Amino acid sequence: MSLVIGLMSGTSADGVDAALVRIEGEGESLCLEELAFVSCPYSDQVRSRLLVLAQGEEGGSRELCLMDALLGHLFVEAALEVCKTAGLKPSDISLIGTHGHTFHHIPQSTDYLGRAVRSTLQLGQSSFLSETFDCPVVSDFRPRDLAAGGQGAPLVPYTEYLLFRRTDASIALLNIGGIGNITILPAACSPDEVLAFDTGVGNMVIDELVARYSNNALRYDEGGAWAQRGVVDAAFLSWMEQVDSYLPLGLPKSTGRELYGKAYIQRLLEQADSRRLSSSDVLATATRFIARSVKIGLKRFYNADLDYLVVGGGGSHNLAILNALEQELGTAVHTWQDFGRDSDSKEAVAFALLAWQRLVRKPNTLPSATGANDSVVMGKLEL
Repeated sequence: MSLVIGLMSGTSADGVDAALVRIEGEGESLCLEELAFVSCPYSDQVRSRLLVLAQGEEGGSRELCLMDALLGHLFVEAALEVCKTAGLKPSDISLIGTHGHTFHHIPQSTDYLGRAVRSTLQLGQSSFLSETFDCPVVSDFRPRDLAAGGQGAPLVPYTEYLLFRRTDASIALLNIGGIGNITILPAACSPDEVLAFDTGVGNMVIDELVARYSNNALRYDEGGAWAQRGVVDAAFLSWMEQVDSYLPLGLPKSTGRELYGKAYIQRLLEQADSRRLSSSDVLATATRFIARSVKIGLKRFYNADLDYLVVGGGGSHNLAILNALEQELGTAVHTWQDFGRDSDSKEAVAFALLAWQRLVRKPNTLPSATGANDSVVMGKLEL
């Protein structure tokens, strides 16, 4: 039995999520119990700079070096906070898995100085965790999957296969963070039958629209209240679908702020202004587009019945998103709270589990999800 902390900072750049779990066994015989979860928000100043740097247009090696250290300290603070919440001491912890924060993700082959290159960059110096907790720390998961021919994403489906597959039901697990991603676990599926991909845009576009419309007074549309005051504009929704370059891509597929960042938002606002849409109508339509993207992905890649659709992540607290999903998919939509679980902790828990598999030297990827040539043991281990 081991006590493991998982740490995650998502594309919405809201803060650091920390989950504390108890793990026994390995692979498909593994047992996991969640003991505590905290989310430590970034200050407005840190979040603003993270969003700018993630665009890839500002900053340089000096600032990335400084941000790497700053995030390392913030991750330590989150890990200490989850220990405090659970009533444990740092010396009680056996292992930490940290995803870091993604600053750039280039899963498609790109020409660079005459060579075809694919790469991904996550920062958040893990050595500070090692020094504070004096236990093994696993970080930098994605590059090993890229080296094996995969996209380095999505990574959570492997943990979802271990924890949530059922012999009697087909389940879709939809996470709506900054980006939407879905894992489909057909009844009694084997690892190579798991289907997973990023569905497209998630909360990041809504968050940015809310920030601009509120003159940075608000970070997000709480509960979806702003969007619910508006009306979906069918023509604008159709335009969003037509110009989206990610939706037509085949599997494997993953995306991020590189596609749905500042330039995307600017184009969206210009189009909305030309149609004389109110802020409420723009938010209602952008919210519906999240659900429409999920529908398009399911229709293309899994046109079969589902027993459950379970939504997690920040989007699970947005009633406008949940209503849009029900309208687009024509099926009941559940959240993790419906099953007595935390809707926000799943990804932090996943990196605790991925770190555990790395420590016991067991493969911790699903090639069916990432497109890798084979399943590899991801993560850089610091003892």
